[in-house]
Amino acid sequence: MSPGLLDTGGLMQALSGWSDALLVALLVLPVLAMLLGFVLGGRAAERIALGILPLGLAVALAIAALVLQHGAPLEYAIGGWAPPLGVALRVDGLSAALLLTTALVIGGVGLYARADFTTPANADEARAPLAFWTLLLGLWAALNAVFIGQDLFNLYVAIELLTFTAVPLVCLKGSAETLQAALRYLLFALLGSVLYLLGVALLYGAYGTLDIGQLAAAVRGSAEPAALAAVVLMTAGLLAKTALVPLHLWLPPAHAGAPAAASAVLSALVVKGSFYLIFKLWLDLLPPHDGQQIAQGLGALGAFAILFGGILAIRQTRLKMLIAYSTLAQLGYLFLVFPLVLSPVTLLAAAGDTTPPAWTGGVLQLVSHAFAKASMFMGAGLIAVAMGHDRIGELGGLVRALPITLTAFALAGLSLMGLPPSGGFAAKWLLLRAGLETGQWWWMLVILGGGVLTGTYLYRVLVVAGFSGGESAPRPLQPVARSRELIVLLLAVVSVLLGLLPLASFEVLKIGREGEPAAILDWSAQPAVTGALLP
Repeated sequence: MSPGLLDTGGLMQALSGWSDALLVALLVLPVLAMLLGFVLGGRAAERIALGILPLGLAVALAIAALVLQHGAPLEYAIGGWAPPLGVALRVDGLSAALLLTTALVIGGVGLYARADFTTPANADEARAPLAFWTLLLGLWAALNAVFIGQDLFNLYVAIELLTFTAVPLVCLKGSAETLQAALRYLLFALLGSVLYLLGVALLYGAYGTLDIGQLAAAVRGSAEPAALAAVVLMTAGLLAKTALVPLHLWLPPAHAGAPAAASAVLSALVVKGSFYLIFKLWLDLLPPHDGQQIAQGLGALGAFAILFGGILAIRQTRLKMLIAYSTLAQLGYLFLVFPLVLSPVTLLAAAGDTTPPAWTGGVLQLVSHAFAKASMFMGAGLIAVAMGHDRIGELGGLVRALPITLTAFALAGLSLMGLPPSGGFAAKWLLLRAGLETGQWWWMLVILGGGVLTGTYLYRVLVVAGFSGGESAPRPLQPVARSRELIVLLLAVVSVLLGLLPLASFEVLKIGREGEPAAILDWSAQPAVTGALLP
């Protein structure tokens, strides 16, 4: 064995001994940095945030490497108390991928936002920079808590922290329009919180525990009516937070006046946190046959979102609003996963330890969309800064003024359209394959129609920006730093490169999810990398 392999093995062994501490660090690091930045204020908040970003990425990488090496989830019962007396943290293959995606996107957003949220040289402290950096760290902590939490009430706390860090980011400018948009966002989010909390109360009254693993074991076979009612209530609340059509009315106004960095995290990550909880409720907690009817309804809402969002995106005159309505459409693809995964044909194939293509496709859509949409919103921000506006019809010749930014926009659009070799292509191909295998051809038509709509509204932008405007390039009103353009390009490239990975590499996503949903999270049956957690 080579010295390099020995060193790698020794490193992984050392990391295994620190697995519990790594899980706790996912929550503690951003929270401590947020509090420290708030207390010290001024320029310290920015320095602390930028200093913690690479450390958080290193923790997410270490956790993903441990999950991959051991082929089993990491688990930690806080204080050594196992559920239901204590609270458990858990990272499986899916949550490890989402933690890493979150760290990469927030890292990119943080580096991009330095130019917009640096404390002026002639001031000791400024409101917007202090608010932005502390809120960004709080949002990161909330997302990490969502992806590793196992207790439904603690997940409620995490999703509320996510809401109360995202809402102020929307109105950092302080104008009347942004405050109105933030209040609308808050109203929808609070309505969703009430419905979610009602469902939590019903589940606790019926089963006496809120741990997802124990609830899944309790409802194995068939869920009680109270459990079904609870999950439906919780799903309705989470749909409002996810902005699925027709509960989308808060999302476009929120993006209209939000800073580009805030729009990037809102579209790429925040709405994905609530979707992840819907995913766990229907695919991890309830028995598959109990969710089949509701799954068709979720799929229908997703299909409507794809078509409705695409049509509205075509009609937009501002680039940022086009991207916002595109988010509504792209979120719809995620909800096609439910009818495709919970179909009888898919469940029969999954019994033979085969990962459903729709499941892999949905996760790939979630991740590739996060990188693509963060790139597009930040690119739109650079265009608005350079040109003084983002009116699509007046962007003629932009390719000569901002070639790197427009290239990034085109690459991200390639992924959204589902053209090869992008991650969006791989995701939509897997969803199409699942529709063919399960005989649900109507979802295939929606996916293909959505691709046509996406291509139409992106074609509008690229044609105007690339081929109009006469012989001379438009003169930017403000220069744009090359480093910011490269960050936007890098995120777009990642969204494309995801499609070049062999499908076998996505088998890591099923770590911790083998077997029936009730068995997946059974604490007594599921092996895990952990310290002395269980008595």
